[in-house]
Amino acid sequence: MATSARVRRILDTFGEMFPDAHCELIHSNPFELTIAVLLSAQCTDEMVNKVTVDLFRKYKRPEDYIAVPLDELEQDIRRIGLFRNKAKNIQKLCHMLLESYDGEVPRQHDQLTTLPGVGRKTANVVVSNAFGVPAIAVDTHVERVSKRLGLANDEDSVLEVEKKLMRKIPKEEWTDTHHRLIFFGRYHCKAQSPRCEVCPLLEICKFGKGRMKAAKGRKNG
Repeated sequence: MATSARVRRILDTFGEMFPDAHCELIHSNPFELTIAVLLSAQCTDEMVNKVTVDLFRKYKRPEDYIAVPLDELEQDIRRIGLFRNKAKNIQKLCHMLLESYDGEVPRQHDQLTTLPGVGRKTANVVVSNAFGVPAIAVDTHVERVSKRLGLANDEDSVLEVEKKLMRKIPKEEWTDTHHRLIFFGRYHCKAQSPRCEVCPLLEICKFGKGRMKAAKGRKNG
């Protein structure tokens, strides 16, 4: 179990390692961010950014996305995983924005999650990055790092991880910590090749100590 002192050390270390961590999805307004996060499911931010460079030039408003045939939108995002389903959700989302929200992305979390293709994680990203509302979105990096560092249990669901992080981390630090967790997981504590040997949190990381001990055993063996 992570004590308050341990949590503080983890947060301070994240801050020292990645003081400028930020949302890496390129966007210029809440609508573009919502589309980008929807596209990012099971896809890298890097690939999404490659696709949205042209996508956001062609489509500026919800009206633009529904003015073209579905197969045209599919072709515009075909490099994205699950592009057919995502194209359908984008058009449904745009219809709903026009019908229910005057074409604007709603600011309320519960309203966002009613939009097609927008789940809890996507809504958290949008409210925190577009509207400045403190939130922690749990993606694969956040989940992995939280469990490895003992901020959550291995068997915890994504929602349980989110709730535990919200309890343990000061609310005013939620958004920054969300970005720093992602950077830590994406660039340091990677899924396949974590940099345990140079990690400043190794001594409090059960996963890392176990991995290094196993590596030492193989070397001595």
